[in-house]
Amino acid sequence: MLKFALAGNPNSGKTTLFNALTGSTAHVGNWPGVTVDKREGVYKKLNVPVSIVDLPGIYSLSPYTPEEVISRNFLLEEKPDCVINIVDATNLERNLYLTTQILEIDVPVVIALNMMDAVKKRGDKLDAKKLEERTGVPVAEISALKEEGIRELMERAYRAAQQKREGKTVLEETKLAHLIGDVKIALEGKKVENPLFHAVKLTEGDELEVKAHPEELKTVQAFKERCADVGSDYEALVADARYRYITAHFSSALVRSPRAKKQDRSDRADRVLTHRIWGIPLFLLILFSLFHLTFGEDFLYLNAIFGFAKDVEDSGYAVLTGNDTLNAFVAVFYSTAGISTPGAILFNLMGFACDQAGGAIAAGLESAGAYAWAQGLVNDGIWAGLSGVLSFVPQILFLFLLISVLEDSGYMARVAFILDRAFRRFGLSGRAFIPMIMGFGCSVPAAINTRTLADEKERIMTNRVIPFFTCGAKAPILAAVCGAIASVYTGVNADLLVFALYVFGMAMAVVSVAIMRQTSMRGEVAPFIMELPSYHLPQFRSLMVHLWDKLKHYIKKAFTIIVASAIVIWFLSSFDWSWKMTDISQSILYDIGSFVQWICTPMGFGLQLGEYGWVFVVAAVTGLIAKENVIATFYVLVPAIGAVLPGWDDGENGIGAVVALMQGTGITWQALIAFTVFNMLTIPCFAAAATVRAETPKGKFRYTLAFWMLTSFVTASAVYLVLSWWWTVFVAAAILAIFVAWCVLRNRRPCRAQKTGKNSCARE
Repeated sequence: MLKFALAGNPNSGKTTLFNALTGSTAHVGNWPGVTVDKREGVYKKLNVPVSIVDLPGIYSLSPYTPEEVISRNFLLEEKPDCVINIVDATNLERNLYLTTQILEIDVPVVIALNMMDAVKKRGDKLDAKKLEERTGVPVAEISALKEEGIRELMERAYRAAQQKREGKTVLEETKLAHLIGDVKIALEGKKVENPLFHAVKLTEGDELEVKAHPEELKTVQAFKERCADVGSDYEALVADARYRYITAHFSSALVRSPRAKKQDRSDRADRVLTHRIWGIPLFLLILFSLFHLTFGEDFLYLNAIFGFAKDVEDSGYAVLTGNDTLNAFVAVFYSTAGISTPGAILFNLMGFACDQAGGAIAAGLESAGAYAWAQGLVNDGIWAGLSGVLSFVPQILFLFLLISVLEDSGYMARVAFILDRAFRRFGLSGRAFIPMIMGFGCSVPAAINTRTLADEKERIMTNRVIPFFTCGAKAPILAAVCGAIASVYTGVNADLLVFALYVFGMAMAVVSVAIMRQTSMRGEVAPFIMELPSYHLPQFRSLMVHLWDKLKHYIKKAFTIIVASAIVIWFLSSFDWSWKMTDISQSILYDIGSFVQWICTPMGFGLQLGEYGWVFVVAAVTGLIAKENVIATFYVLVPAIGAVLPGWDDGENGIGAVVALMQGTGITWQALIAFTVFNMLTIPCFAAAATVRAETPKGKFRYTLAFWMLTSFVTASAVYLVLSWWWTVFVAAAILAIFVAWCVLRNRRPCRAQKTGKNSCARE
């Protein structure tokens, strides 16, 4: 099987091309010895199958980052049959810098000019044939996003792979050409493979080459002594020579249109969206719009503004339909709050479907004469847990869709840019925000993405606060709690409350980083350099792939972890210590929950809730396995408690489970908010915790666990205290002021480095 490697800069469309080539054959692992993604797949549309390896996005083949070392070693040691160099045609000169280095390796190369649709749309003209003549390798025009030109690219790569190619350099006309030639001859004499590449890198002073070829290094050092007028920083000389050659020989292939030279639409949009004053408020407004469309009940606040909604309780749906089932279906789209938002409609539809399915299952088991324990297991255990999670799936997928649109359009890259200024003041660069924003989807890939951060302390801090960016698994908790509070207390908007909690999580991340930077994680903030891609409309296929991945993740969890947890919870709540079926007040779970209930008293859902307040404690504990378990636990336990405390007949429908718990336990809205905050900030699910452990230096994960538990407990207790007794906000403000003053005074003290003349502070 042939092996092709995809190499290119970050944001050049390399991964999009990989997905288009490999489709369902793609799989992800780790490169041997390092925690960096290794993506492989198979392309099957040629005469022979071709293995496609997606190398990490890099800007050069110098050994400054793990990604660069991986790509370099693969090209030199794995000997792919062809290298497909993806070049962003809208940023030709910068992308071709990497190309000039790849061309120095003895390997067949094909240049894929990606984003040609964007080039043509701007009115520019790129002469691919001219570029092909100048580089000496095949050049193909493609649009990976629209899957245009891909077949021709692969056919040209297949033909190129049939012929051997000797490396060429663009440094032949420089003052270092003679030196590079001498070193190359010496390496050839030792039968070193890819001698030209190694000769150029050794001339630059590449640390890997210096260690590998100490004898040839003497030639470089002797040249420096003889030719002092050339300069001493050969790495800078080589880099400058590459860009000069690109400008002189390659850049003429691209002719920009007069209107393209003017400010394009992306630039005009950035004048507003990345504005130093309005950038962050606009981001918060966009974020709120997402949550309103997902969790709101009054679409665009039309009812609040124009009073469109009718009083359903007075007029009754029966007047409209005359059928109870049809009445429930009408309520999916329209309620006393007004016209439902798209997210609310999806939630109501799924809830309606789950109610109908649950009723059918219960009726079927009863008519079949199933044992009471079997009916309880299926109805109150398995189905209750499943329906509690499944009813939120369409709504959460809709939120994922909106977030994916922001990511694929190029806006999220701008968010990282505008937040860099704010983050830097608290000890993080804007680059750290990229994995954080991924936490809105799932903490697992977000934690993996921290590998791109160069500073170890920054990686640790980012991994610790990623769970504070509420993931999709926690979204049902916020939706259920905020929806319940809004239904019990008039004048409360569920979407506004959800948005406030999301922003609170982000604020806690910043505050936590600031505290760590002033205490255990002192150090300098790494510089942040990032290319902002042009705005573009997301592709439908790409969005659907993202949603399908999320749906598979939810379904897999629902029918494995959630079902298993629901069965365990039902069993413990239905049997006593002698393994006999009993009511929940005599159950194993009741005894265990009541025993540990006191721990949560400072957070408002402990001993003050009385006999059944332990339900919240149990739900929080099961949420450590998977956050979806929190709502699943409510759905399993509410019917069981309803058998003891009358009046909870509808507790298992929608957010009614939380409403039922509010009515039965007397829990306040302040304690419910504290309960939500605790689940937002505490240890994430087992999968996320395991991923963070893999990304944390050995022996330091235990401190991260302690950080999660302490932060969630203290913050939730403070939230309950401040919301319950408003005057305590002054106490909290005083404590914060003392901490800030301590930080300022500490930073003003001269550190030992200033006395010893060192470059970094000794306290680090």
